[in-house]
Amino acid sequence: MTILYALVARGSVVLAEFTAAPTNASNIARQILEKIPGNNDSHISYSQDRYIFHVKRTDGLTVLCMADDSAGRRIPFAFLEDIHGRFVKTYGRAVHTALAYAMNDEFSRVLSQQMQYYSNDPNADRINRMKGEMNQVRSVMIENIDKVLERGDRLELLVDKTTNMQGNTFRFRKQARRFKNAAWWRNVKLMVALIVLLLIVIYVVVAFACHGITLPSCIR
Repeated sequence: MTILYALVARGSVVLAEFTAAPTNASNIARQILEKIPGNNDSHISYSQDRYIFHVKRTDGLTVLCMADDSAGRRIPFAFLEDIHGRFVKTYGRAVHTALAYAMNDEFSRVLSQQMQYYSNDPNADRINRMKGEMNQVRSVMIENIDKVLERGDRLELLVDKTTNMQGNTFRFRKQARRFKNAAWWRNVKLMVALIVLLLIVIYVVVAFACHGITLPSCIR
């Protein structure tokens, strides 16, 4: 899976989160929330090892995700934009006064579903390319997480490698299933074409027979 962890927070108060892998990303994410400079709206990315923490802050609400660096920036920020919109639409003004994890039971399922979608469905990236809504992502600077966290605060990011293997297996099975379906449709179309051709031949033979005409005499 490309996106492994996500949360929604107000300041340093986490309102909902979900992790798709055994990882301590939650601890590092909390440190990032406490160290993010300023209160202005922003798009920021912080790298650690081969993973990147992407952060979108809008109107006091912060949405964060951790993704594999191979995901680039457009897909993770499209995911963050989607999650921010869904969260605000669902909870409205309640986000400004809610207690920690007040929305976790319900919204963690949304995080899980959208993480799966943006990690594995090629339409996720295709749709955002068509919309052209992620141009601002090009200007996002990717900084090393050491610039945010002091050396004594920095935690080693631990991710269960089997998670990426499972994600690769899922994509392989999905591609294999798509190929199998395409091959099945080709066989169906070929079978239909053969049946239609056979029916035409039978119709012609019967038509000539009804008029007392044989095919050899017609050929002569």
